[in-house]
Amino acid sequence: MIERTLFSPDHEAFRDSFRRFCDKEIAPHHEAWEEQGYVDREVWRKAGANGFLCMTMPEEYGGSGADKLYSVVQMEELWRGGFSGIGFGLHSEIVAPYLLHYGTEAQKKKYLPRLASGEMVGAIAMSEPAAGSDLQGIKSTALKQPDGSYLLSGSKTFITNGWHADLVIVVAKTNPAAGAKGTSLLLVERGMPGFETGKRLKKLGLKAQDTSELFFDNVRVPADNLLGGAAFENRGFISLMEQLPWERMQIAITAVAAAQAAIDGTVAYVKERKVFGQPVAAFQNTRYRLAELQTEVQIAQVFVDKCTELVCQGKLDTATASMAKYWCSDLQCKVMDECVQLFGGYGYMWEYPITRAYADARVQRIYGGTNEIMKEVITRAMGLGEK
Repeated sequence: MIERTLFSPDHEAFRDSFRRFCDKEIAPHHEAWEEQGYVDREVWRKAGANGFLCMTMPEEYGGSGADKLYSVVQMEELWRGGFSGIGFGLHSEIVAPYLLHYGTEAQKKKYLPRLASGEMVGAIAMSEPAAGSDLQGIKSTALKQPDGSYLLSGSKTFITNGWHADLVIVVAKTNPAAGAKGTSLLLVERGMPGFETGKRLKKLGLKAQDTSELFFDNVRVPADNLLGGAAFENRGFISLMEQLPWERMQIAITAVAAAQAAIDGTVAYVKERKVFGQPVAAFQNTRYRLAELQTEVQIAQVFVDKCTELVCQGKLDTATASMAKYWCSDLQCKVMDECVQLFGGYGYMWEYPITRAYADARVQRIYGGTNEIMKEVITRAMGLGEK
C-alpha cells in the first residue's frame, strides 16, 4: 500500500481524538438514531464543546483556524465508522464557508460562533421538488419589498440537517426574469413566520440523517439577511458555482473512506466465515475479487489525496473535482455491491455494517450533482458540448 503523505502527526493525533469521541458519543447511539430518523441534538452540542464543529473557521468567529485536512480526517472517520447520520460535514464545510466567504461582517459575527458551538445547526436549501441537480430550474422566489426586505415563497426537499436546522441558506430567485443571474442566497432562521419544516423523509440509506422538506409561505426576510448584503443580490448562482469543487471533493473523500472500510470488514469476515469446510478467503475467486477492489480503491485514494492537496492550495478546478466525485462514488457503490456478495445472505441483513454501508452509498452518485451532470461538466472542460 502506498503511504499517505497528506497528514502531519498533528492531524493523526486529531484523528485519534475524534475517533475516541465517535466511540463514546456516536457509536453506542447510532443504531437507535437510525430507528428514530435523526440524531439527538445533544451530539451537536457535545461536538461543539469539544471543538469539532467549524474547525476551519477563524478563531475570531469561534473556530480553530485549522486547515481543511482536519475536516478531511473527520469526514473519513465518520464514514469509516458508518456514522452516516452525522451532518457535521455539511454544517461545518458547506454552510459555514458560505458565511465566511460571502457574508457581511455582521452576519459572520452573528452566526458563525453559534454554528461552531453547536447552539445552531446549519443547512443549505437548494433542491426543489422539480429542480434537483438543475439549479437554474429553481422556482422559489424572494421578491424585494418597498422596505428592502424580501418575501420568500417556495418549497425545498431532500434538505440535509433540515429538521434540526436553526439557520438555512435558501437559494431563491430575487429576479425571476433573469434566470440563473437572478439568484440570491438568503439566511432564514427557525421561527420566522411562514417558515415551516416538513416531515422527515424516509430514505433507502442515511437513515439517521434528518433529511426534510422545507416550506416558505411569504416569509419576510430582512434585508440584513441577504447573504453578503446588497452587493450580492442576484449573485447567488456565482457563489454556488465557486464552492462546488470543495463540496464535490467531500463526496469523493467520504466515498473512498467508506469503500476502504468495507474492504477491511470484508477481509476480516471471509477469513472467519467457512463454507464447504474452508474459509471463504480460501477460494481464489474471493481473493482475486478483493485484490481487484483494493487496487481500485488504492488508485482512488492517491487521486483523492492529490485533489485534496490542490483544494488546500486553492488550485482544484471544477472539472477535476467532478471527476473525483463521479468516479469515487461509482467505485464506492461497486465495492459495496461486491462486498455484500462475499458476505452471502448475511450481507442482506440490516444488523451487518456492510448492509447499511451498501444502502448509504447509493445516494453519493446523486447528491452534489448527479454523476451524469459530472460527466457533462467534464466534457465541457474538454471542449465538447455546449459551453
